[in-house]
Amino acid sequence: MNTESPRLSATLRLNGLEETARLGRRIAAALAPGDAVALRGDLGAGKTALARAILQSLGVTGPIASPTFTLVQTYETPRLFIRHYDLYRIEHESELEELGLDEALSEGAALIEWPERAGVRLPDDALNLSLTIIDAQSRLAALDGPARWASAFRDEPKDL
Repeated sequence: MNTESPRLSATLRLNGLEETARLGRRIAAALAPGDAVALRGDLGAGKTALARAILQSLGVTGPIASPTFTLVQTYETPRLFIRHYDLYRIEHESELEELGLDEALSEGAALIEWPERAGVRLPDDALNLSLTIIDAQSRLAALDGPARWASAFRDEPKDL
């Protein structure tokens, strides 16, 4: 008999920024020290918009810049220290050592855009979220993660 909790596997349609913000609030509510959220999708799919929604839900009130050129932005929220990474310009996963991914996870949590560039350095227990463009306003969000994330989305139809 399998007594394991179910792994999170869900697909959600996000129709506009408010639904993206709701998804961000849900992720933020469940985010804990040591967590990594891997944000995948083409350019313009909404990875930074979702990261911004997560950070705002955690209490960041100032500007939230994309880390496209700085590679990493840090935020000290009332509840959790967060590092937001954009690995698009990373050429080799070893560069993550210089960017402090391990430290980020030991001190708080990490939001990682373009996580495929992290290779084996991406934690196995990351929440993986892939955004696919449907049209100018809508996205398809595919979520996959460890069992503990399933509880964060158990009541999903009521909220999203």
